[in-house]
Amino acid sequence: MKHRLGQSAKYLFLWLFVIISLIPFLSMISTSFSQAMYELPYPPKILPDSVNFSNYVKVIEEDNFLRYFVNSVFLATVVTACVLLISSMSAYGFARFDFPFKKLIFNLYLFTMMVPGVLNLIAQYSVISGMHLVNTYTGILLLMVGGGIAGNTFFLRGFFENIPHELEESVIIDGGGRWCVFWHIILPLSKPSLGTLGIMVFSGIWSDFFTVLTFIKDSDKWTLPVALQLLRGEHATEWGTVMAASVLLFIPELIMFIIVQKNLVQSAGGEGAVKG
Repeated sequence: MKHRLGQSAKYLFLWLFVIISLIPFLSMISTSFSQAMYELPYPPKILPDSVNFSNYVKVIEEDNFLRYFVNSVFLATVVTACVLLISSMSAYGFARFDFPFKKLIFNLYLFTMMVPGVLNLIAQYSVISGMHLVNTYTGILLLMVGGGIAGNTFFLRGFFENIPHELEESVIIDGGGRWCVFWHIILPLSKPSLGTLGIMVFSGIWSDFFTVLTFIKDSDKWTLPVALQLLRGEHATEWGTVMAASVLLFIPELIMFIIVQKNLVQSAGGEGAVKG
């Protein structure tokens, strides 16, 4: 009886937490359907008084909306692909190979995770400026890819160490090399982990505001999060339009999650490959 009460209390707490967490999101959607609104409603409205798509039309018809969207897709996709590839190769090296100063190098990886990104800003700007890459996507890509490797390498290394060596040995006995093992054994079995990291990296880059604002001066190269500030008026802000843009900004992340979630379900049995 006590166990059932404990379970019921736990689920009740979780549902309350979910409901409270959804209130700001639902309020954002509700406000996005409103007529011209220069003050946010209080208390927040969960359901709109009427469904009006004029705010969405206004955002989409903005002159540079498509440009900002393409910029965001380009940066998020390229950075995610590069981070996953480099991190997985680095993690495989730490998990399977022995080389001089291996532990020291890995500890240096961990140390970089402990340093707040803001502390590196001046040094990063000096380096990028010295390379004449300020206001270029090359500079932004170097910063974003470099900043995401250490933590993801640490995460993937732990997963790779749990993959049975027997799978690799069978491929090597059949004449396959380490590159073959990595592409045909390690990566397919790592789809759940790679999918999780892909969501995290994509979401982080997609919603990045500070890096792009700091290193990109040309407004034509801005991404959607930075471009949102253009919707704020000098004396008043039309919050319905801002919320509509925020909803549109969230949709690609939701689509990304749905796509990767299917891959996670399909790959859930990967750990049982040894028994097969």
